[in-house]
Amino acid sequence: MGKTFEPQVKWTRGNFFWLAVVIWFSSSLLSQAAYVAFYGVPYDAISLLKEFGPLYYAVLVVELLMWTGIGSVVFLRFAKKIVPKFQSPLPSV
Repeated sequence: MGKTFEPQVKWTRGNFFWLAVVIWFSSSLLSQAAYVAFYGVPYDAISLLKEFGPLYYAVLVVELLMWTGIGSVVFLRFAKKIVPKFQSPLPSV
């Protein structure tokens, strides 16, 4: 009866980053599905450019930054797993 709860781990920037990626991906997927449900075809890049005008370039920059962030996080995690295996420990003085 006397179960106690341990405090939850604090959220780090990595947690917020992955949460943002999941939200971004899910909203993109749902919006594409809704568009296909209404119009029967996926988004057309040409019509997006015509509709948004210069604002489309801002959206494109944000999306490129998100993909760059995802790629760099994946690369850094991969590099952290590979590099320690090839490094010898420093001798203590």
